[in-house]
Amino acid sequence: MQAVHNIAEICARHGITDVVLSPGSRSAPLTLAFARHPDLTVRVVPDERAAAFIGLGIAQAQRRAVALVCTSGTAGLNYAPAVAEAFFQHIPLVIFTADRPPEWIDQLDGQTIRQRNLYGAHAKGAFEFPVDTAHADAKWHSARIVNEAINLAQAAPAGPVQVNVPLREPFYPKAGEEIRYEKEVKITLEATPEPVLPTIEAAAFLREIKTAQKVVVVAGQNPASQELQANLSAFVAAVGAVVVGDTIANLLTPDSSAVGQQDVFLAGLPKEARTDLRPDLLITFGQSLISKSLKLFLREAAPAEHWHIQAHGEAADTFRALTRVIRVEPAGFFHQLAAMEKAAGDEPDASHASHAASSANSSASEGTATWHRAEAAAAAFLHEFFASEHVFNEFSTFHQVVAFLPDYVALHLANSMAVRYANILGLPKDRQIEVFANRGTSGIDGCTSTAVGAALAQPQRPVVLMTGDVAFFYDRNAFWHNYPLPNLRVVLFNNHGGGIFRIIDGPRQQPELDEFFETRQLLTAENTARDFNLRYFPVSSFAELEAALPVFFAAETGATILEVFTDSKTNAAFFEEYRAAVKAAFA
Repeated sequence: MQAVHNIAEICARHGITDVVLSPGSRSAPLTLAFARHPDLTVRVVPDERAAAFIGLGIAQAQRRAVALVCTSGTAGLNYAPAVAEAFFQHIPLVIFTADRPPEWIDQLDGQTIRQRNLYGAHAKGAFEFPVDTAHADAKWHSARIVNEAINLAQAAPAGPVQVNVPLREPFYPKAGEEIRYEKEVKITLEATPEPVLPTIEAAAFLREIKTAQKVVVVAGQNPASQELQANLSAFVAAVGAVVVGDTIANLLTPDSSAVGQQDVFLAGLPKEARTDLRPDLLITFGQSLISKSLKLFLREAAPAEHWHIQAHGEAADTFRALTRVIRVEPAGFFHQLAAMEKAAGDEPDASHASHAASSANSSASEGTATWHRAEAAAAAFLHEFFASEHVFNEFSTFHQVVAFLPDYVALHLANSMAVRYANILGLPKDRQIEVFANRGTSGIDGCTSTAVGAALAQPQRPVVLMTGDVAFFYDRNAFWHNYPLPNLRVVLFNNHGGGIFRIIDGPRQQPELDEFFETRQLLTAENTARDFNLRYFPVSSFAELEAALPVFFAAETGATILEVFTDSKTNAAFFEEYRAAVKAAFA
């Protein structure tokens, strides 16, 4: 078992610090190797689906790879939803699936399935660990495989990688037998090069940007980055562009001029008014968008040029207008072009060129000013709309909770309505809120577990999950472990069903809505809170919510669920009232 024990040493030497495992017998050699390693933090989560999402949440928060360990059979299949999410969000997971030896596959042996390449197209790679490592070459091969798997998981674009480990009995060391980690084990580290644009190519891009009348930069889902924000601000100032980003783009800072409430004004502006927002040059970076209105607008706008900035990996043509993929990190692109423009303006003989550039920038600024006017109108509309009295409903309570969010919070937004509400409302710019959401696959299956992983990874940082009842109860096993979560706050909006289906077009018009779409259920979180030793605050009115929020968010309160009870039909009617008000305000 020495080669198996060395897996833990190789992980530690690659900088992996956290391991999430689920108990099992076939995986015992892996479990013992990881559990006894002095440099690894190993957490046990019995439910493999929850375990994988908790690992994903840790990897998100720490921005480095996390190892997952499970036994043979369907255990590894339960990792699949989190593996798919990690694949599309570019989150590094190294997955060790214990397995039967090859001679026992398809022989009706217990807990045995076909585990080779278990995740198919949703993993960056799949490796098969040697079943026999007695020979020196096989042992070298086993170490090489683990190194290659970890390097592949962390190489840009990062993602999940499977290492299938067939194991023969005996699994357990004899009494008094120690597990030894070989310090001379083979380690292969890999550095990812940072691509830089050639100066001539960057200058050509800058010329094209400066000749465009309307330059719009659209940011998809992206981790918070002060460097990116600073470089993007410098670029916008230099060329007169406008930046548009969903809540999950993490661009909402006190000094940011990014447009973030496009879900409001794009839903209200008539088609002819939206023409003034059409970009000549669209520049995009990051991953998915929440805003359907923005996606549809950009598809209809058909910009003459669409550049997507992405250093590595396959680039998507989300708006059917892609003309160029620029292989560089977005922060580097914006820094390089902003610096070039500044240097050109500082040259002594640049007065004539500067005057011409100023004229072009003035025209571009006027073109993009329409976005900022629409943003200001949306902010004014939302302020006025929610300032008036309304019946107790989900959207208004969400608005009330957002206003109470603490500074530096890691805000996790569950699918489906929570992330949409946040994108409509926007978030306070003065709180330095970092937003997370499982928008790689947009599933509800691991939203709570991902937030739990973040709380475990950064115990000194407040972590808030805003979720609906279906997503919450679907992932209840996120709490089924023995680790305290004093920094976690869960805001649960319970309308006793899948309320989104009363809001989106299609299902809400169907007579089968109540029975087949809405997932009617009568559960509350009171038993969940009691089972897992969480504090519990139920509220059913604005006054109760207002009284509960200061206590709920207080640092000394500890892990808590705030359950907001609303009526699904009332919520749908209020959202229709909101929609009508938007159209009237922007007509």
